[in-house]
Amino acid sequence: MNWLKQTLWSSIGKKLMMAITGLSFCAFLVGHLAGNLTIYAGKDAFNSYAEHLHSLGPLITAAELGLLACAVIHIVTGLALFYQNATARGGRYAVNKKGGGRTIGSATMPYTGILLLAFVIMHLVNFHFVDKNNTTIFQIVSETFANPLWVIIYILAMIVAAVHVSHGFWSAFQSVGANHPKYMPIIMIFSILFSMAIAIGFGLLPIYISVAG
Repeated sequence: MNWLKQTLWSSIGKKLMMAITGLSFCAFLVGHLAGNLTIYAGKDAFNSYAEHLHSLGPLITAAELGLLACAVIHIVTGLALFYQNATARGGRYAVNKKGGGRTIGSATMPYTGILLLAFVIMHLVNFHFVDKNNTTIFQIVSETFANPLWVIIYILAMIVAAVHVSHGFWSAFQSVGANHPKYMPIIMIFSILFSMAIAIGFGLLPIYISVAG
């Protein structure tokens, strides 16, 4: 098992783990956004979607544990790479410039990552670990976004997510070996479009809920 540990904890191994877990989160975001969009169909449709997820029981628990494992791996390897690069560059965060140069996303990856971690914790406290007795998920969401401060926080968080994903998405493909001069520019463009779609898709939800609720 030592060879596996050494391989995974090598620089290439850490980047691969970051890439795989990052792409897993991107897939989760797509599914999560698709489910949340049911709110545009009304509170009954949104509550029905939430109840359907809850009815899956062990499957949802397994998915949550999988996401938790991905989060731990992503955070630990990300911090390790940040420390490794900062040490190698005398305290400056190193960026791989072969795949598109230094961008806002690449320059701020560790910092936007920390902000997103704080947001995810806040999001879980607001919607996952909240007392759901004698209420519905639609009521919980509506009451949260009745406060303009939460609307602003969520919109800002989606901007941060867009910046993070805009670099992380194409960088993940590069890490898994899809670094072809013919396809990488297309992947980078798709990465920007994907990050904007995620940010706009999630960012409009609190605005809609605060107005319609």
